[in-house]
Amino acid sequence: MRTLLFLPGLSRFADLGLLSLRLLTGGFLVYGVWDNVISAERMAEFEAFVAANGFVMPGLMAPLSVYAQLICGVCFMLGFLTRWAGIVMAFHFIVAVAMVHFDQDFRGWWPAIVLVAISVHFALAGAGRYSLDGLFVSKA
Repeated sequence: MRTLLFLPGLSRFADLGLLSLRLLTGGFLVYGVWDNVISAERMAEFEAFVAANGFVMPGLMAPLSVYAQLICGVCFMLGFLTRWAGIVMAFHFIVAVAMVHFDQDFRGWWPAIVLVAISVHFALAGAGRYSLDGLFVSKA
């Protein structure tokens, strides 16, 4: 009865769960900034958005935000330096909540706070077995 109630056998698939969450989250981050990477016009629009939301030095902060998301997104997908990428993205999206979403309702906060939570999870749990981190850590 306890096995049926708590399903402990599913824990053997935890690394697959981490892999799917890493791929989905990393893909979402890369997709979200790719237009800024390939288009100077879109980057200029994002820079204007950053300025309108009160960030200092928007000419620096906009590309920093874009490339942090791009690099960390790729790191999540590969499972490479996942804990560091999680720390960086948790900080990044906490700043987004404070600077951009603070005056919004809970629905407005939701995407950013979910990304904070997922990033904290990656920082704490790591990438799992199916990752470059898993290859390097097991050999160390």
